[in-house]
Amino acid sequence: MEAGADAVGLNLYPRSPRHVTLQRACELARELPPFVTPVLLFVNASREEIDAACAALPQALLQFHGDESPRDCEAVGRPYMRAVRMARGVDLLDCGLRYSSAAALLVDADVAGYGGGGKVFDWSLLPTDVPYRLVLSGGLNPANVIDGVLRVRPYAVDVSSGVEAGDKGIKDAALIRRFCEAVREADARLADLAT
Repeated sequence: MEAGADAVGLNLYPRSPRHVTLQRACELARELPPFVTPVLLFVNASREEIDAACAALPQALLQFHGDESPRDCEAVGRPYMRAVRMARGVDLLDCGLRYSSAAALLVDADVAGYGGGGKVFDWSLLPTDVPYRLVLSGGLNPANVIDGVLRVRPYAVDVSSGVEAGDKGIKDAALIRRFCEAVREADARLADLAT
């Protein structure tokens, strides 16, 4: 948070090595400064689990990373992001139409299981001039995020394994700081290109 992140993800998927309990998510969210958004990540969670998390953290944005249908995502009645696994043949424009109520589409690598697994996908799979807010994810780290931002020009970026040193789920404060500095540098370069 001190590094300048606008949002902090709280992974509520029990099979993830980055999983936190709802109680721990609430504790962490209480530590967030004003204007930093908690993001609750779900993978095929039950409606009861989602409702409980939304009641506990009413300010949170939701991120659906499983097999949730548009109806499943919309039924909660909260702002949400929909993850899209990018692979050859994935029609991002069609996904955007199907999930038209999403606040953003989070584009990630297509790997076994859920989440990007720390893998970068082929950014050329993304169509140009997508009329949706894109959140670039998948294998981002301090060394490649500038290139990702300059090439994709996303609305936001998402990082997890790229700021871990050693054990999965254990974030490294120095890597987080370097990642956020790199994002700010990329934003400055984009601003220079626009002038």
